[in-house]
Amino acid sequence: MTDQPLSPAAQAIMVAATNGNFNVVNDPVYKQCIAAALRAAADQAVPSDADEPRNSLPMAIECQRIRAELLAIAAELDAE
Repeated sequence: MTDQPLSPAAQAIMVAATNGNFNVVNDPVYKQCIAAALRAAADQAVPSDADEPRNSLPMAIECQRIRAELLAIAAELDAE
């Protein structure tokens, strides 16, 4: 567990996922569940290029940027 504050993106997801219920916001198991849901969403919305290569380079770059942002938030929540 870290003492670092969550990024604005991770904070927004936690508030949305908990509906502002601050009793669960700091629950590490709850954060891990939200992180797992984000990873699943990233896999569904933007599959890894290793699994599903794209033919358009600009589209591939944008897709991987979106995937990386979702996975970064999930990693941040896991680290809490």
